[in-house]
Amino acid sequence: MTRQNRVLPTGEIVAAPFRGTLFGNRGVLHDEAGRIRRAWGVRRWIACLLVFRGRRRPVMQPGRYTGLFFCDEASAFAAGHRPCAECRRADYERFRDGWVTAFGGPRPSADAMDAALHAARVVPGSTGQRRAAAALADLPDGAFVLDPEGAPALVQAGWLHPYRLDHYGAPTRPSPGTVLTVLTPAPILAVFAAGYGPGSALRR
Repeated sequence: MTRQNRVLPTGEIVAAPFRGTLFGNRGVLHDEAGRIRRAWGVRRWIACLLVFRGRRRPVMQPGRYTGLFFCDEASAFAAGHRPCAECRRADYERFRDGWVTAFGGPRPSADAMDAALHAARVVPGSTGQRRAAAALADLPDGAFVLDPEGAPALVQAGWLHPYRLDHYGAPTRPSPGTVLTVLTPAPILAVFAAGYGPGSALRR
């Protein structure tokens, strides 16, 4: 059975036949029949390892958080999820270090980052993804955008790599000045620019 628990870079949760490389959650989103009823339930949106210390849990268990799956780290970031502080501790600390480089101040708590990320990823008063516009030349590698045809694509070395659920299509190279709709939240883009390179299915 293909369940509705795969997350796209646009933040949409769909039913698709791929497992992905990361697992995460954003609270209890499904009902007793396993149907998604809301886009998020908590502000702590995390992306985790698929396997950690032999832990196992039923998928779509009633009343428990909804297990979500992502193609790769770049798409998880685009949807607004950050590294888990437990199972991905090294990535979490790298992300915090990048946050300090980008924004200054002391190393932030998870709560502080989650509050800032939530404000940057969700349109106030709705469940829609907050988006921005930027020139391709101004975007760091790892950012997700909508390409000129309106489809999600990964930015890498000035190329756009079309997102295909569990892999990427043939890249295209638009003009560096091309203005694109940006999916990845602004604080995460700043952390990328500070040196955090997200994992991608391009590197498999």
